[in-house]
Amino acid sequence: MTPPVATIQEELVQIDLTPRKPAPKPAWLKAKAPMGETFHSLKKMARELNLHTVCESAQCPNIGECWNQKAATFMMLGNLCTRRCGFCAVPKGKPEPIDFDEPRRVAYAVAQLGLHHAVITSVNRDDDNVGAAQAFVKVVEEIRLQAPGCRVEILTPDFQGNEESLRLVVAARPEILNHNIETVPRLYRVAKSGGRYERSLRFLEHAKEIAAETGEEIVTKTGIIVGMGEEIHELLSVFRDLADRRVDILTIGQYLRPSRDHLPMMRYYTPDEFAFLKHEALGMGFKHVESGPLVRSSYHAQEQAESTGLA
Repeated sequence: MTPPVATIQEELVQIDLTPRKPAPKPAWLKAKAPMGETFHSLKKMARELNLHTVCESAQCPNIGECWNQKAATFMMLGNLCTRRCGFCAVPKGKPEPIDFDEPRRVAYAVAQLGLHHAVITSVNRDDDNVGAAQAFVKVVEEIRLQAPGCRVEILTPDFQGNEESLRLVVAARPEILNHNIETVPRLYRVAKSGGRYERSLRFLEHAKEIAAETGEEIVTKTGIIVGMGEEIHELLSVFRDLADRRVDILTIGQYLRPSRDHLPMMRYYTPDEFAFLKHEALGMGFKHVESGPLVRSSYHAQEQAESTGLA
């Protein structure tokens, strides 16, 4: 028996097709818009020298503040990464051959900007780990030649655990060797494609061991982003693992989803939670902890280095 028309209409579910506005970001996540003469001058220089910055490629929220203070993180080895990490905005694809003149141009930019602390990073180059390490060695040498007195911090990939690559960059004696742990072990499969948690821990630990072989010390640094679905107890466990490897500097920042093609952001951490994480990490023995919503690995890098008294 066919039910009355009225009954059918009562059972219909109404769906609201009105486009929904995204939830506004909390006030503590608002950053300065990129503008100003210094910002545009730095952008022009990067274009003229055919250089990339992680500030642009990774869509860093602090680009306006940092560039107006003549603080930029140069990204070597091209602008295409061989890995597809779920959180990262850097373009992915098959890269061009390594440009070994690039370190000279990076050093020239560092000298022109009059930097006292240069941060140099790169895309992953799993196609040539030793070549990538050699480029880092050359940029350290070039900066010391063209900008004597400038402190050098390099933020490197894990080189897939290649021993020769790590020994090359440690032997270059950068003031700070940075390698980001990024997230908790449980999320590595979806967040850090191609990465291995234990490999990154070993990288940071082994760097200290290699330096010690010649009676040297090296300052190590790492960073983690939060908001991808990890739990607080997982973060504290990672902090303990890093502290056990005598990592000196730790940065903690909020994950901001670059696009719909990236991992969804699960939640915003509050300033109080960032303060709690910093307090806990300092209690584990880190020399310096930079923790806050807008913190990125190279954010206030010069101040981080100076505050430790290590570099």
